[in-house]
Amino acid sequence: MTKIVFFGTQQFGKEILESLMSDSAFEVIAVFTQPDKPVGRKQEIQMSPVKLLAQEKNIPIFQPDSLKNYEIPNLGADLNIVCQYGLIIPQTVLDSAKHGSINIHTSLLPRYRGASPIQSAILNGEKETGTTIMLMDSKMDHGPILAQEKITINQDDNYLTLSEKMLPPACTLLNRTIKEYLSGKIKPQEQNHEEKTLCKMFNREDGQIDFTKSAQDIYNQFRGFYVWPGIFTFFENKRIKLLNIKPVEKKLQPGKFVAENGRLFVGCAVNSIEVFELQIEGKKPMDAKAFINGYLK
Repeated sequence: MTKIVFFGTQQFGKEILESLMSDSAFEVIAVFTQPDKPVGRKQEIQMSPVKLLAQEKNIPIFQPDSLKNYEIPNLGADLNIVCQYGLIIPQTVLDSAKHGSINIHTSLLPRYRGASPIQSAILNGEKETGTTIMLMDSKMDHGPILAQEKITINQDDNYLTLSEKMLPPACTLLNRTIKEYLSGKIKPQEQNHEEKTLCKMFNREDGQIDFTKSAQDIYNQFRGFYVWPGIFTFFENKRIKLLNIKPVEKKLQPGKFVAENGRLFVGCAVNSIEVFELQIEGKKPMDAKAFINGYLK
């Protein structure tokens, strides 16, 4: 049985961990996840999805603030598995398992190295993405590839739907790849580093809409930021989140809110977006009709 130490924090990582635990060929002997953090207006302390699962399964949990200069305990691991952990892992930790460390990255490396591969692929209007299983080295998403699997991005896929669609094949690919790698059936392939692209960590302000872009670009922003940080603009000095939109072929002045027959449109550089649901700062979400009745009449 392969002894695994798992490094992960987010929901996608939690599902990967669950898949590993369901395979009788593996034993997850410890979990590393980010420290509990205050969340929301009330700043309530929240545990990561990975920690909640590890607690439920009585797996030992480690939550260092940083792994820099961290002395990892001798856990006797055959392999470290990393998925959406969120902290830099130094070489000493990568080498702590007998057969090194494997990462599940949600892009077709070397494209979209970094913290936001799913969001960035949608944001850039990609039609295809995928999962890469790779051996880790000291550079970010730089190590040799063990396996890849492509997946189509549909025109209305958002961060949530695409993540959910990617998960089952990613779990299957990972479990199979671990076994084939450890048995010597897979030869790691060096990435073509000249073709690398990078993606950044997004923040709340990245959600601000620029109406000098096309309606399709803004719709891609909405799709990519669907769970977080969302997209927003300003109307009469009020910050407004747009919760449900679609691009439409309609020419309007960029940034102008227009009501027509109970429907709400906002002009873009190319075409317009139709807004179905929105939320004014400090108010509850409302549909287009309620907004028109309250603010555009």
